[in-house]
Amino acid sequence: MSTTSARLLQRAFPLVKTHGFTRTALARAALDLPEPHAEPLPDAAVTALFGHGDDARRTLVRAWLEDARCQMKHANPSHMRDVLHARLRTNEPVLAHLPEAFALLATSSRLLPLDPFPVLEHAARVADQACWIAEPHAKEMEWYTRRATVSAIYLAAELHQLTSPKTAASFLDGLLANSGAVREVALYGSYILDSLKGIAKSRGLL
Repeated sequence: MSTTSARLLQRAFPLVKTHGFTRTALARAALDLPEPHAEPLPDAAVTALFGHGDDARRTLVRAWLEDARCQMKHANPSHMRDVLHARLRTNEPVLAHLPEAFALLATSSRLLPLDPFPVLEHAARVADQACWIAEPHAKEMEWYTRRATVSAIYLAAELHQLTSPKTAASFLDGLLANSGAVREVALYGSYILDSLKGIAKSRGLL
């Protein structure tokens, strides 16, 4: 990614709250550069820098998720609960736009109408970061098993947050307290797939 694209993405993050994960947010990011443009980027420039159509929006979604993951480093490093709660709180300012963001990721495949892999990959990266922060001394096999469990727990809590923000924290705590019940990620496979399918349909992407 070019330096210009990276700078514009950083400037677009605060605009997601008001403009969503849209080409408009990317275009208006040019107004907030250290040397601001007089006008938003033309659509052709957004395409050249970030991709055609919804691909540009997906670029913004992926960059925002990566930035949110990096912010986890500022959480309390001694408790998995605090790390994951902090990550969920990062969602709150843009929560209204996250269902469409996940729908965009899940409909990014050229071959499949619904591909959960990008969303599962997002959860795995959050779990990876959380485990390194909260459990840096875990043994290798224990660490991989824990990461799979945390990934399933976090994604279930995040999808729950989209529909019931006020109960997301307690829902997460319940899963963490009973993590033995979700040792196998497959236990949440049906729930995750049904949730993504419902989100994509509600946003007109399926």
